[in-house]
Parts: sequence; C-alpha cells; structure tokens
Amino acid sequence: MKKLTLILTLIWFSASGAGANDILTPQNLFDLQNVVEVAISPDQNHIAFTLNVPRPFDHTAGPDYRELYIYDLTADEIIPFMTGTRRVFGVGWTPSGDAVTFRTNLPDLPGTQVYALSLRGGEPKALTNHPGGVISYEFIDDNQIAFVSPGQQDPTRNQLRSKGFQIEVFEEEWVHRNLYIHNIAERTTRQVTDGVTIFDFVISPDGRYAAAAIAPQNLVDDSYMFKRIHLVNLQTGNIRMIMDNPGKLGNLAFSPDGSKLAFRSASKLEDSVVGSLFVMDIDTEATFKDLRNYVQDMELSVIDFAWKDNNTLLYAAEEGVDIVLSEQRLDASNRTIIIEPERVVFGGFTYLNGMVAFAGNTWEHPGELYTFNLDNQLLLRHTDHNPWLSDIRLGKQRKLVYNARDGKDIQGVLIYPLDYKEGQSYPLITWIHGGPEAAVQNGWATFYNRWGQMAAARGYFVFMPNYRASSGRGVEFTMAGYGDLVGVEYDDVLDGIDHLIETGYVDIDRVGIGGGSYGGYFSAWSATRHTERFAAAVMFVGISNQLSKRHTTDIPWEDYYVHWGYWNHENWQDVYSRSPVKYAHQSLTPTLILHGDADPRVHPQQSLEMYRALQMHGSAPVRLIWYENEGHGNARNVHRLDYTVRTLEWFDYFLNLENPRDQMPEKYPNYKVW
Repeated sequence: MKKLTLILTLIWFSASGAGANDILTPQNLFDLQNVVEVAISPDQNHIAFTLNVPRPFDHTAGPDYRELYIYDLTADEIIPFMTGTRRVFGVGWTPSGDAVTFRTNLPDLPGTQVYALSLRGGEPKALTNHPGGVISYEFIDDNQIAFVSPGQQDPTRNQLRSKGFQIEVFEEEWVHRNLYIHNIAERTTRQVTDGVTIFDFVISPDGRYAAAAIAPQNLVDDSYMFKRIHLVNLQTGNIRMIMDNPGKLGNLAFSPDGSKLAFRSASKLEDSVVGSLFVMDIDTEATFKDLRNYVQDMELSVIDFAWKDNNTLLYAAEEGVDIVLSEQRLDASNRTIIIEPERVVFGGFTYLNGMVAFAGNTWEHPGELYTFNLDNQLLLRHTDHNPWLSDIRLGKQRKLVYNARDGKDIQGVLIYPLDYKEGQSYPLITWIHGGPEAAVQNGWATFYNRWGQMAAARGYFVFMPNYRASSGRGVEFTMAGYGDLVGVEYDDVLDGIDHLIETGYVDIDRVGIGGGSYGGYFSAWSATRHTERFAAAVMFVGISNQLSKRHTTDIPWEDYYVHWGYWNHENWQDVYSRSPVKYAHQSLTPTLILHGDADPRVHPQQSLEMYRALQMHGSAPVRLIWYENEGHGNARNVHRLDYTVRTLEWFDYFLNLENPRDQMPEKYPNYKVW
C-alpha cells in the first residue's frame, strides 16, 4: 500500500498545472494567485498591493509566497516591486507618499522588520532594526514609526536551551507585546508601554496618543476575550482605559479631527461575532451601554470600516452570502447602501478622499484589485492574475435560500455539477465552515480545504450552508447556537440537504460531508449521531469529545463565554451528549480524519479519540492522517496538495459505490489501495 501511495503522490506532484484540461483540478488549483492587501498612496496615483503566489513544488516545502506590486492608476500599469521567494505583509505608504512600506524578513537583519522602497526603485531600506522584530506598525510622521514587538525573553531560558534543556513552562514563558517609537533619522527606539500587552493600536491625527486594544497577558484567550480600549500617551507612557467593552474587540479608528474613536466589537460578552459598530467621544465618560450600536437589529455583521469625514463612516458587512458597503452618518437613523449585494465579495478595504480600494472576488475568479469611486459610483477591476481561468469551465454557482423546519429562512451557496442535466440527481458534498462564527460568501469558493469547483468538475453538487450561529445575519441569528451546540444550528444543515433531495438535485444515498474545525465537528457528528444520512465524511482538525476538547484548547475562556455558558463540571452529561465519540459505536459512515500534530486550538487528541472509537466500535472504514508540524490548518504546500487529493479521492470512492449506505466493511475491498 505504501508503494502505491508513493506512486500516486508522484503522479500528482509531476502533473502539469494550468492548461492541462478545461476543468479545475487539484493540480492547477496550486497555480491560482490572488490579491491580499491593498493600500492607496497619499496622492491617490498609486495602489500598493500584495499578491499571494503558491510556492512551486520543486521548491523546498513551505507556505505560499507573498509578492509586492504597485498599480499606477494614471498609467494603468502594474509594476512589480518585491517578487520571487519573499513574503511581504503590512503594506502601506510613508506619510509623504514617496515610498511604499511593508514588513518582511530579509537576511540583512534579524526577524521581521519594517522596510521602505522608493517609487523610483532601488533596494529596500530598513526603517527598523529591533531585536524582537515588528508585529505591526504605523507612522506618526515622516520620521517616526510606532510599532509593536514582543519583549525580551529571560536570557537564562536561552542559556538552558543551548545546553539541551528543551523544557517549556506551559503558559508561563510568554512576554508582553510592547509599544515602541522609532526615530528613523536618529536610529533610536524608545519603549512606551510596559506590563500590558498591546494587540492592536491606531495613532491619533495629532500624533500625541495611541488608542490601543490592551489585555493583561499575551495569551491567545486574552486576544479573543480580554482586550479593552485604552488611550496611551506617547510622550509619558501613561495608559488610561477609555472603554470597558465586553468580550471580543475588533479594529479601531480615530475620526479625522481626533475627537472620536470608532470600533468594531461584539454586542455583549456572550456574542461570538465582532460584528457591531460603535463610536465614542474621546473626552467623555460614556460607558459601553451608552453607545449606539449602528447596526442594532440588522441582519448583518460588520467586517471593516473607515471614516469618510468627522460625521460619516463607511462600513463593509457580511449580509448573508453577500458583502455590502454602506455609508452611515452619525446623526442619521439609517444607512445608505453604496455597493449593493451580488456585485463583488471582499473583506477589508482602504479609503482615501472618495476612493475605496480592496481585494475583491466573484464566483468566477479569486481576489483581484478593485477600486470604487464614491462620486461616480464606478466599480473597476484593475488586475487579472489568472488569465488561464478563462479557458476553464466552471459549474454554475448561486445563492441558495431555503426554509428550516421551524420556518426560518437559511442562506447558503450552491455549486452545480459542471455538466448538470435537469431532472438528473447527483451526489452531494456538503462543506461546513468553521467557527461557527463565520460565513460563506457567494464569491470564489475553491481552496485547498474547500472543494468548490474541483468537486463540481467531478460531478458533485457542493452545498455550503450558513447555518444558525454563523455570522452575517445579526446577533440574534448568531446567538441561536449559544449553549446549544449541534442543536438548531445542525438542524439547519440537515434541512438544507433535505431541500436539495426534495428538489430532485441530490441522490439521497450519495450524500457526503466535510469541513475543518467546527466544520470537522459537524462532520464527525454526521458520521456518528446521524450516520444513516451520510455515505462519506471528512473530518479536518475537528472536535470529537467536547469534554476533553474544552480542557485542551488554547481558548477555554472564549469557548466558555461565547459558546457554552457553563463548565463541564456543571453539566458534564450535556457536554458529552454533544460529543461525536458518544455515538461512534453506531457509525456506518466511512470517515477520513486529518489533523496537524501541532494544533493548539483543537488538540490532535480529538482526532485520535475519534479514530480509536470508530476503529474499535464503528462499522465502516476509518483512516487517520497526521500532518507533521502543522497547526490548525495546513500551511505547507505539499500538505495542502495531499489534503485536496486525498479527500476528493475519499468522496470519489465512497459516494460512487452502488448502494453506498448499504455497504459493510467487508464490501469495501479496494478502499485501502490508495
């Protein structure tokens, strides 16, 4: 079997990419490039952007590259600035606009530093040289940069490790993330904060203060649940909390005159989505309860915002499977929609003097550079990094709306088989997003861990539901899953599958399911508690035993506050009743389990428990794949390819058997050959 697996792997690795045929395959998936970050120059003549470029398989295995480009709006020209084997992040501009800035790791300095590259070309100039590297940065003026960097580790720790003591004192060796100010001309760096952790910050327009998201410790749970808004005096280092926001906190932004601060936040402690929008006056004593939630009771989740002027915000929001850009005057009761649903999908955006820029995608192409002009309402796409996609046939994709069993309308995305014929039923792959505080948009839906058009090309319907507990439909919709894991949220998935079966699209005996993290949890639940419904399952970095998961994750407080509302010892029976391993003995669903062995979010133990329970007590094939040195998802190109190929082959085998749900283990004679 090992020899056959090796041969198969070599075939996939050596296969040609784009242009091999007219369908999207796992091979040419790894030729897709997409725009990630964008930044408008101060004079609005240029836009800097980063481009994600898959690492070629003849390079050393590793993550994708991220290149830097400049788009010249006046000449309609794309200029490469940092290409090849670099990874560029945090793209921006100097205040004067004469150079593009970014973070990267170059061999001349230790760690990740801030660099500038003149529009005239030349070599990158290092603006910082800090021992701990730079996590994030912002210019105060042309000569000063504020940045966040981790403090220094105890030198004794490194001395002991150099002598072979590979020992970690768990969750006690962290160091604070400090705020520093670097003078570029003098090459001096001054530490501003100490004793707290800065997770995010913005500089006031007058350069005197930073509004910062500060937590007591530099632990993952703190970054999720315990950030509060503080004002930091950049001269004295004095820190004052100005908003005791509850729970999760997103990005911050000063108004142009510096008198107000806008921020994204959860609406309350138990809210899992950072989807509400608030504005506070810097010099008032208002509490969080005094603030207006500008999207109160609206079926949406804010994902980014920017100030248009001192009294107007622009914000982008998930609205079901769409992204909408709106304008909100602070003194107005209602918003004005600027970019309507179904035009383009995007996440963050940048704004300057009437111009909006972002990385946008549609169901027909991945992320490209877009601009939108507020004056003439013109939406333009400026790049095409995947021209070969025009020769690829794609399955029809659309927004799907159906009614759950209680009458609630649920949205999702549906991709049709490539050569769909009306009146014919097809096998189905149901893809479940993680979180559950996330949502699927009706944009580009094909990635290494989301089968999308690759599955459509193989003759599958692909169904991606935004079940209750997802973002994008408001707080009430999200809170439907609170304390009721795999309750109504999971029923919404079953109801969507039933809708497709009743419509005649899907063969009831050929339904598969897969996903990662919370999606892996749903997949394990489907293969056990609802095994009679599913002919194949793929569980990726998923949860099998909620009792042990809650004691091994790096976000136990987040799990408690926004998902459960009680601890294991307060009602362990209920927690265990929502655990797939409890029902593993009744499983008839072939289940492929995959997990990174260095995952801190969902401990690899979860996949081992699922595998062992199914192996010992289930009645269908089960296989466990460990990805070495991978975390909560695969970063290395070779592991991404393996995941894509292996999971599609699993579905191909088990969803195309004759009467697949009636099979017993002894009737799967060939599944082990690959």
